[in-house]
Amino acid sequence: MLLKKKTYFEYLMQRFSTPEEVFGPVSISELKKDNYIRKTEGFLPKSDFAFLDEIWKSSPAILNTLLTIINEKIFRNGKNIESVPLKFLISASNEIPPDNQGLEALYDRFLVRLYVPPMGEKHNFESLLQSSPTKEKINLPREILITHDEWEIWRLEIEEIKLSSETLNVIHDIRLTFSEKGEDLDVYVSDRRWQRAAILLKASAFFSGRKETNLVDALLLRHCLWTTNDNRKEVIRVVEDAVRNCGFETGFNLYHLDEEKENLEKEIEKELYHSGDVYETVTLPDNKSYFKCVRKYGDNARAVEFYIPYTNLKSEEDFHPIDEQGNQLEWIQCNFDKQGVCHIRSNKDNYYGQWKGIGEFSPNILFHKGDKKTDVNVRLTDSLRNEVIQLADRIQNIIKDIDNKLIEFKNELDTPFVMEQTRDIALESISNQLREMKLRHKDCDRLKSLIG
Repeated sequence: MLLKKKTYFEYLMQRFSTPEEVFGPVSISELKKDNYIRKTEGFLPKSDFAFLDEIWKSSPAILNTLLTIINEKIFRNGKNIESVPLKFLISASNEIPPDNQGLEALYDRFLVRLYVPPMGEKHNFESLLQSSPTKEKINLPREILITHDEWEIWRLEIEEIKLSSETLNVIHDIRLTFSEKGEDLDVYVSDRRWQRAAILLKASAFFSGRKETNLVDALLLRHCLWTTNDNRKEVIRVVEDAVRNCGFETGFNLYHLDEEKENLEKEIEKELYHSGDVYETVTLPDNKSYFKCVRKYGDNARAVEFYIPYTNLKSEEDFHPIDEQGNQLEWIQCNFDKQGVCHIRSNKDNYYGQWKGIGEFSPNILFHKGDKKTDVNVRLTDSLRNEVIQLADRIQNIIKDIDNKLIEFKNELDTPFVMEQTRDIALESISNQLREMKLRHKDCDRLKSLIG
C-alpha cells in the first residue's frame, strides 16, 4: 500500500535500545516547564508505516508502549493522548517472544505471521543472485498512489463486507478442532485476534471486488493463528482441512445416483446372469430335484442306479439315497464334503456289516455362478440397455453442469492475496465430486458390456 503523502519509520531493535530512539526524545523546553513531552515528529508515533527489525530483542519499556500504539492507535505523550496515523507495522525476528516475559499480548497484536525460510527452489535462488541490488527509492506512477481520503473510505467500506456462512463455518470448524486438540496443539487465539482476522478476510473480499467473503479469503487464516514454529504446520493443516470440509456444494447427490446405479446392476445380474452354479439334475415323481448316480460294487462289480437329493449338496451330514421309486436305500450311505464331492459307502455283502467305500460322485455343473443365461428375453435385454444409456446420459449432463460450476467458482475465488495452488484447496470438494462423477460415467460402459 503506497500513500501519496507518507511518513516512514525504521529501526533495528536491540537490548540497549531506549524509548527515545523509537518514540522521540524528551523536549527540553517542555521539561523545564515540568512537562514530560516527547518530540515525536519523525518517529514512530507520527508514522504511517513502520518497520521494527529484531523486535523481541528490545527493552520492555519500548514493547509495552507499542501495545496501545498497535491496538488503540494512540500514544500517551506526557499528559496528552495523541492519535497515531500508523497503518502498517511490520517487524522481523529470528525468534518468537521468550516465555514468561509478559510479551504475549504484544505478540497477539501482530495479526499476520509469515514464516520466511531460505529460498528452496533453484531458479528463484538463481534469479536472486542475478538481480541488481534493491534501490532505496523507487519511482512509481502517480495513478497507483493512494490518498489518505481514499484510505479512510476503504476502511469504512471494508467494515460493510459480510462474512459468508461458508467462512463462518470454517471459523467454527477451526475453533472446534483447537478445543479438541487442547494442550497438544498449544494454540490460544484471543477473541480480539479473531475479530482482527475477520477484518483481514473482509479486506481480502473488498479488494477482490466482492461484497462477501468466501472460502479462499478464509485460507488467509493460515497466517494468523499459529504461535510457534512447532505448531505452525499443524495449525496450517487445521485451517486447510476446515476449508476442505466446508467446500463448495454442487447440489448433486452422489448417494442417490449410486443407489440407482447399484439397483440397475443388481437387476442386470439377476435377469441376465446365474446367481449360483446350475447342476444337472433330474426330477422324480415327488417333484424334487436329484443327482442321478450309477456305481458298481461287490465282487461281481454289479452296477446300481440311485438318486442323491439336491438339498443335501450343502450339508456334511450322512444320508441315504433313494431308488427311482423313491425308496430309501439304507445299505448305501453318502455325505458331501466342503468341496462338493459326495463320498459313497456300502455295507451290503459285508459279513460284519461295516461300511466300505465304493466311490465318489461329483455333480455335473451345467452353468457356473456368474455365467450369462442363454434364454433371456430380447425385450428385457433392450430395456436394461436403454436404462443404462439413460443413466449414462444423465451423468454426462451432471458432469457438464459441475464443469460449469467449477469455472464459476474459480472466478469467484480469484484473488491476489492467495496463491493459485493454495486457492485450489477450496475447490477440492467440487473437483473430487467431478472426478467421482466421471468414474461413474465410465462404470456405465461396464454395465453396457454386461448386457452385451
